[in-house]
Amino acid sequence: MTPERWIVLWKRLGARSGPESIFESVAERYSEPHRAYHTLAHVARCLWELDRSRELAERAEEVELALWLHDVIYDPHAADNEERSAAFAGKLMHEGGLPEDLRGRVAALIRATDHHEEPAPKGDAALVVDIDLSVLGAPPAEFDLYERQVRQEYRHLNDDAFRRGRRAFLERFLARPSLYRTETFRLRYEDAARANVARSVERLKLA
Repeated sequence: MTPERWIVLWKRLGARSGPESIFESVAERYSEPHRAYHTLAHVARCLWELDRSRELAERAEEVELALWLHDVIYDPHAADNEERSAAFAGKLMHEGGLPEDLRGRVAALIRATDHHEEPAPKGDAALVVDIDLSVLGAPPAEFDLYERQVRQEYRHLNDDAFRRGRRAFLERFLARPSLYRTETFRLRYEDAARANVARSVERLKLA
């Protein structure tokens, strides 16, 4: 993934720090060897989804920045990756001289992607979360690749422990009235996502 889009965004936000060195730092994080899914390819897919849905954003540049940085810290052993990613983003934004209110909004968008609680029913937080979860509604082959990549990231767990944790995680999604919060993403992905997730749960039961 080339830095041009990041550079344009950083300048458009009015940041004073140099975008090139920041991109290198961000790209280095997303290229860590323990990652398989949470890479710059995931960021690129999120930005593609944003481009298809930009009219839904209240503050599109802030949504884009949150998507760039929502997984910048990713440790499969940790439970606070979103909080640490928000802190990393906050430091970058502070050093760039971005306004405090903007920094707070972007950090909140990043924290919303922890997926342990349902996001706000509307607004940019809902859009960011829907974009992050769009892979659940991908064609079956792409979804299955995502599942294999997640398993690779959790290779420190034995098969039984991974299956129990993954199944519980996916079943929480199926129990929700809707996997997506915006009408656009419900129409686009809800049926396919439910089919994919249900198929994965059944596979985990049988394994």
